[in-house]
Amino acid sequence: MTAIKHALQRDIFTPNDERLLSIVNVCKAGKKKRNCFLCATVTTERPVQVNVVKVKKSDKGDFYKRQTAWALRDLAVVDAKDAVKENPEFDLHFDKVYKWVASSTVEKNTFISCIWKLNQRYLRKKIDFINVSSQLLEESIPSGENQSVAGGDEEAVDEYQELNAREEQDIEIMMEGCEYAISNAEAFAEKLSRELQVLDGANIQSIMASEKQVNILMKLLDEALKEVDQIELKLSSYEEMLQSVKEQMDQISESNHLIHLSNTNNVKLLSEIEFLVNHMDLAKGHIKALQEGDLTSSRGIEACTNAADALLQCMNVALRPGHDMLHAVKQQQQRFSDLREQFARRLASHLNSVFVQQGHDQSSTLAQHSAELTLPNHHPFHRDLLRYAKLMEWLKNTDYGKYEGLTKNYMDYLSRLYEREIKDFFEVAKIKMTGTTREGKKFATLPRKESAVKQETESLHGSSGKLTGSTSSLNKLSVQSSGNRRSQSSSLLDMGNMSASDLDVADRTKFDKIFEQVLSELEPLCLAEQDFISKFFKLQQHQSISGTTTNEAEEMDGGTLSRSYTSGVPQTVSSEKDMIRQMMTKIFRCIEPELNNLIALGDKIDSFNSLYMLVKMSHHVWTAQNVDPASFLSTTLGNVLVTVKRNFDKCISNQMKQMDEVKISKKSKVGILPFVAEFEEFAALAESIFKNAERRGDLDKAYIKLIRAVFISVEKVANESQKTPRDVVMMENFHHIFATLSRLKISCLEAEKKEAKQKYTDHLQSYVIYSLGQPLEKLNHFFEGVEARVAQGIREEEVSYQLAFNKQELRKVIKEYPGKEVKKGLDNLYKKVDKHLCEEENLLQVVWHSMQDEFIRQYKHFEGLIARCYPGSGITMEFTIQDILDYCSSIAQSH
Repeated sequence: MTAIKHALQRDIFTPNDERLLSIVNVCKAGKKKRNCFLCATVTTERPVQVNVVKVKKSDKGDFYKRQTAWALRDLAVVDAKDAVKENPEFDLHFDKVYKWVASSTVEKNTFISCIWKLNQRYLRKKIDFINVSSQLLEESIPSGENQSVAGGDEEAVDEYQELNAREEQDIEIMMEGCEYAISNAEAFAEKLSRELQVLDGANIQSIMASEKQVNILMKLLDEALKEVDQIELKLSSYEEMLQSVKEQMDQISESNHLIHLSNTNNVKLLSEIEFLVNHMDLAKGHIKALQEGDLTSSRGIEACTNAADALLQCMNVALRPGHDMLHAVKQQQQRFSDLREQFARRLASHLNSVFVQQGHDQSSTLAQHSAELTLPNHHPFHRDLLRYAKLMEWLKNTDYGKYEGLTKNYMDYLSRLYEREIKDFFEVAKIKMTGTTREGKKFATLPRKESAVKQETESLHGSSGKLTGSTSSLNKLSVQSSGNRRSQSSSLLDMGNMSASDLDVADRTKFDKIFEQVLSELEPLCLAEQDFISKFFKLQQHQSISGTTTNEAEEMDGGTLSRSYTSGVPQTVSSEKDMIRQMMTKIFRCIEPELNNLIALGDKIDSFNSLYMLVKMSHHVWTAQNVDPASFLSTTLGNVLVTVKRNFDKCISNQMKQMDEVKISKKSKVGILPFVAEFEEFAALAESIFKNAERRGDLDKAYIKLIRAVFISVEKVANESQKTPRDVVMMENFHHIFATLSRLKISCLEAEKKEAKQKYTDHLQSYVIYSLGQPLEKLNHFFEGVEARVAQGIREEEVSYQLAFNKQELRKVIKEYPGKEVKKGLDNLYKKVDKHLCEEENLLQVVWHSMQDEFIRQYKHFEGLIARCYPGSGITMEFTIQDILDYCSSIAQSH
């Protein structure tokens, strides 16, 4: 360690004019042990600076470099971790806590002791030494220790008082007058003593000489006292004279104070009177407008609005203390209250009559819209009523009871009006969906009676019930020949069943347009009414007021909004946003049931209509939620969307159920199964509907469920088939599924597409092998025996010496299969395959080509065995590979 200390002093600290006093070998706590040195140093120049320096060995060589330095004055805490037990860990708290582990406890203690001594000598700073042994901390530093700390070569500087310039000058003069002062100090001191005695004597004589002057001063003081007595006598006389003047001035001051107080009171009284007159005086024109103003004309409404605002300002003026006790103020307040009550009653009565008149006016226009799929426009009514918006705000602030009554009346009148309009609108939509007419009904003249509406709705539902019966026939479909199945499909079309035909596509497109038009008409109607309610009744749509929220619209039916009263002032219980939603729910309470009835009708007409409805409803819900997620329109459409999604799931479940219940004919070949064709129809329709739709995920989940059900049902039908081989059923149907998925390119069914292709390929190969069998049966048995002998250990060249497998036996077997016989067998096989396969999928040539390849493979196998086991015999088959190709080609062309 001494050598390292010497090297560090020489290489690092001497060039920087520093002396190294203590060193400790450390590494950081909790990390990989990478050693470095902490050094305590002091500068050689004054003022002395004390530092703690971190030194580490360079990565590129065997020399040390200075990494970090901290001033000792920045050290706040030294934590030795344990004052009793030996522990090499310690912490130094500078700008942050640095945790170290020393190589030994002795080095750690020496380093901490050095820091304590340096602090005591140079800084005298408050540094906390925690968990440090008391033996290391000493109260004072001995001189020997100080010298050791400082390096042993620093001299203590004695404190002295410096002479000023005058003192220096006096000493120089004195020493010049006494030249021997330096050589003979005793003589110089004696001389100074004598001169001091002379000075003391002179001072005493000067004091004694001043006694005469003191006596003279005392006489002068006596004369001055006499003069003061005379002056006091004159002042006493003057004071008596001024006393009477003071009393008179006090009387004048008191009189002036009373006058000033009276003037101040008069000014204040005038100010109070002016305040009351200016703030509590209502113009006669305003009073006349409140009592007799015209509430039908725009000018009269504006005059009433201004008068109502002026009245509200007069009533809400902040009276000063004591004003409310004045009789005139009480009379004026009572007059204002009577005016407010009178005008509020007149305004509420007028608005109620406007609401009633609007209901009658709108009813007279229903006939114009009843034949068309449009809803009446309420914009003129809203425009007329918005003229009263400021008066409604005034009524809300002044008489909340009447404001609440108007709100209830508006909801009652408008809910009945909208109920008639919306029901007629949905009746037209249902008629257009079902294709029925309203001949013989007076629809174009007057609104229909409710009983007629009910009867017509029931008739519509009855006719739609006939449509549902046709779809149930799908559950009883059986697998028949392709010709029979096509004829049965045409008959089902005649019965009204919804299948993939041009008529159904047109009907579904028509339904989609009608449903979209219904939603497009309802959406602006609801938004316009909500915007009007917000403006007319002064309810904020986007700013919520704290309070207890309630979503139950039934509270509105009781005739009260969700408000409570404290001292006549309404306290908000639910937010104004919730109040708007409650009012909308009460006014448009028939929208959700009517939408659900329309959805049910569409589902009865064609279960595939649920796909159109899911896409359209999802889009409108998404649009409404972007505008306001908590609005009435968003909530209502969201609830209806749940019903549509439930119908969509029911449609998928019904299709899966039909697959599970399908029955096949035991006498006819199967071909393409009905539910496989129906899945193709469903997928094609769904892809056209859900293109760029928001709820694509729902369709993907349905696809997965349906395709798995199709796979299971195909295998089930194939296992139960008696007329058609299992491999043919699997091959044809999975080929059709693979072709459908390849054409539609449905990304979520990529794995199922690969699986369908694999199943088609596997069952094609299985059917080829099964159908082809052993066309050269005796020859096949012969060579099976040859392969058995070879397997037993007989060499291939020696097989011809076996009695049962000699060359003569081989020639005998070969002669039984001339080319003519082979062609006849292949022709019979072609007919058999043609009988198994259906014409729709057109797989005959594919299967025949696979059988040709398999037959050629067997031929090559026999040729190889002859060449290996009967070498040089010259034995060959009666026909060649080219003959096989010619046979297969001619058979295919002949059929």
